[in-house]
Amino acid sequence: MRSLALIAAALIAAPASAADPLGSPNWDGMERLLDGGPVRFDPRVRVIVPMIAENQRSFPVVVDARGIAGVRRILILADLNPIPLAVDYRPLKAAAYLSTNIKLDQRTPVRGAVQLADGSWLVGGVWVDAAGGGCSMPSLSRGRGDWAQHLGEVRGGAWSVGEEARLRLAFRHPMDTGFVANIPTYNLESVEVKAADGSLLASFEVQASVAEDPQFGLIVQAAAGEALTIAGRDTNGVDYDARLTVAGASGAAR
Repeated sequence: MRSLALIAAALIAAPASAADPLGSPNWDGMERLLDGGPVRFDPRVRVIVPMIAENQRSFPVVVDARGIAGVRRILILADLNPIPLAVDYRPLKAAAYLSTNIKLDQRTPVRGAVQLADGSWLVGGVWVDAAGGGCSMPSLSRGRGDWAQHLGEVRGGAWSVGEEARLRLAFRHPMDTGFVANIPTYNLESVEVKAADGSLLASFEVQASVAEDPQFGLIVQAAAGEALTIAGRDTNGVDYDARLTVAGASGAAR
């Protein structure tokens, strides 16, 4: 009886799950993606988006948590997408900042979740109105029939801002979700950014809910003139490789 009483007391003392300020019907599902760590909602996790999705195939999202120390991971989430996780970003030697474009399947909360060194999560987000269907439409390159000719292509720029470098990366890829008849899931899967000495600056895992021809903006620790290596791979094993030289603040490398 005493052990049962101790268990009951522990359950009463355990902190309740954080109440979602957005009132999402799928917040429980989102919370399960956060590895069981404690969750707090924090306005310092800035999710910068248009409030209406004019193009549900490609919706711009910025997560900016540079006001928070010790960020080791950033997730971009859309609660009511059939693939709610879009990007899992690890800014090892980089700022807590990431931009990309995602697909939206309906009106949904769009969130940024940042993990700290102690395993806890800070979450920010907003509701976005969307007409829907972004995850269930074939890619435009599938319609043109030229997608296979451009697999493996990378474009990008890097330019210095003080002791950091801003990167813009773009990968040619259809980013198929698997929700279109006779077109299986096929997407860019992983990307790494390395310094000239081979050390890893940043990496991210990518899901099919990221927009076709995915683009990413990030800020890494690198100086003007430094060479950066970009390495990516898709779910069929196609490799993406590029080398960028960080330009001065007046221009970007290609």
